[in-house]
This record gives sequence, C-alpha cells and structure tokens, in this order.
Amino acid sequence: MANKRIPPQFTRLALLTVLIVVVFFTARSILTPRSFGRYGWYRGDAIEELRQKQPVFAGRVSCNECHKEAVQKLAKAEHKAVGCESCHGVSGGHVENPDVKLPKLTDSHCVRCHQRSPARPAWLKQMDPEKHYNGQRCVECHVPHQPTEVP
Repeated sequence: MANKRIPPQFTRLALLTVLIVVVFFTARSILTPRSFGRYGWYRGDAIEELRQKQPVFAGRVSCNECHKEAVQKLAKAEHKAVGCESCHGVSGGHVENPDVKLPKLTDSHCVRCHQRSPARPAWLKQMDPEKHYNGQRCVECHVPHQPTEVP
C-alpha cells in the first residue's frame, strides 16, 4: 500500500479558503447594522430615522393660504398638475417665515420640463431652446401660471 499524502498546495488552498470565509463572516457581522433584515432586505432603523426628519416641502395647501389668487389661476391652466414647489423650489422655510425668499425663477426652470427630449411624453409641449427664442426670456412671451396667455 502506497503512502498517500495530500499535496501541499491543496493544504494551502484549503487554509486560504477557510481564512477567506472567516474574514468574510467576521467583516459581515461587524459591518452589517443590527437592524438590517428586521423588516426585509433593508435597515429597519431607517424607517424611524426618516420619520424623525422635518418636512421641507410645504405643499399647495400652504401656498393657498397666502397666494390664493395665484393658486386659483393655476388650477384653470395648463400647469394645474404641476406643484408650486416644482418651479418655485422647496418652500417649507418660506411658509414658516414669509421673509425667507424663494429662488428667483429663470428660463432654466421652464426648459427643465419643456426642452425637447424623446424620453418625455408626446403630450408635453416641447421645444428646442436654441430655435424657440433668440435671447428672449420665456416670460416675455408666456405667463408662467397660464402659458397660453400673452403678458
């Protein structure tokens, strides 16, 4: 009967495999948050953390308290489905303190939605900013709350 020894490379490979598995499970236990997997494949504490965050968006109802005329005008126009904060920016601070000014609107606010793109739905009015207006501002020809009106 011949002496059957395991070749040394197999022994080294087995030890390396065991070492990798041990390092993996050790790192996993150290790096994985304790709440991971409590409610599925995400960190359970994230729900509580998100719940504690203060809201920054005010919502159209808050805008209606002071800007009733503009909100009513918007409700009858093409932009009726667009929230006020989509164009005017996050307004939570403005609702709390009216002295907090909202960002000044620029043409980039209009172009953000209306620049021609094949990814946008066909019903959304699109234009090529280079051809549509030459050096003019959008508000020179369009009223933002009622774009079909001429200022």
